[in-house]
Amino acid sequence: MPLNTLQLSLQFGELANAALHRAALPRHKVARWIRHGLASDAEITVRIVDAEEGRALNRDYRQKDYATNVLTFDYTQQPIVTADLVLCAPVVEREAREQGKTLQAHYAHLLVHGTLHAQGWEHETRKADAEAMEAYEVEILAGLGLPNPYL
Repeated sequence: MPLNTLQLSLQFGELANAALHRAALPRHKVARWIRHGLASDAEITVRIVDAEEGRALNRDYRQKDYATNVLTFDYTQQPIVTADLVLCAPVVEREAREQGKTLQAHYAHLLVHGTLHAQGWEHETRKADAEAMEAYEVEILAGLGLPNPYL
């Protein structure tokens, strides 16, 4: 099955350990991870931010006053997916360490997760939705040669 077309903008905010995060996110891999999660063509911006920017966005758009790992701002789903995926570098780094994962593997999972959100997948409303989304993420990541992130 051919992969869908992706127009990708990859942005890095002002980060401590910027070199670490840039090394974990080579553009060709970011594009590959996202494309494997797409059901249609897409225009997606990925922005890697510090804790301050991540917290401000989560507070302003979700009314949750803390930095979270990934935020998805989805604008259209048809005829193409348009979205911004914002990943908070210090949160992703801490979670990867706590979960015993490589930084790159955790970024791959969160980018697939955010890409699914951009297409309408949901996990916060019903248990069945969460189980379906997690199962699909595991399937996508396995196709990329990456382990199950939920183990």
